[in-house]
Amino acid sequence: MTQQLILDVLPYPPPTLDNFVSGDNAAAVDALRHCEPGRAIYLWGPDGAGRSHLLKALAGLPDAYYFGPDGLPSELKSIAAADSQPYRLIAIDDVQRLSPDGQAALFSLYNRWRELASAPAAFALIVAGDRAPMAMPLREDLRTRLGWDLVFRLQMLSDADRAQALRRQASDRGLQLSPEVINWVLTHYARDMSHLSALVDALDRYSLEKHRAITLPLLKELLASGRPDNESDTL
Repeated sequence: MTQQLILDVLPYPPPTLDNFVSGDNAAAVDALRHCEPGRAIYLWGPDGAGRSHLLKALAGLPDAYYFGPDGLPSELKSIAAADSQPYRLIAIDDVQRLSPDGQAALFSLYNRWRELASAPAAFALIVAGDRAPMAMPLREDLRTRLGWDLVFRLQMLSDADRAQALRRQASDRGLQLSPEVINWVLTHYARDMSHLSALVDALDRYSLEKHRAITLPLLKELLASGRPDNESDTL
């Protein structure tokens, strides 16, 4: 099997609410599942807590829109100014990285959301950042709007939760990770799920390439090559 074919085998499943391991964040996930047009939710927590996973999962729903840190403020401005709203759910990620123009566009979008909250054209607004609303490095009138409806702080997963997540992600790819492999990863590797997910993906590819079962020696060999961190940018 060529290297390119190995990279194309078993693409990692896209983020969904079902494959998010909630841990202590069950209330936030439940609120997202039942978020109706006219409601707003602000999620905050450290990098690795799952903010982007949750927002991208919602973006996979019908009539949903995801705006990431590389998005153009003009896109948000156009949505906020539209006479007829094209989306039923709008997810805005990493608001702490918004430019002044982006902040102005989100401010307008919040005002539009409130204006339409009880109208047939209402939409749900889901926003995420790395800190509490009033601690955000944003313009004051936008900080207050982040707390207009529901606010949830996302907690990092415990080791038990991360072990469950690793087993689930491996199972989704038809893999089995031994307790020895899982325990070593949780003790010696990065703790956030984005890096752990990238590791499972890279380990699957490396196992296929080498035609070897996934064992602790194979895992250490992979990590020594430096490939999981290099490949994680492509996930």
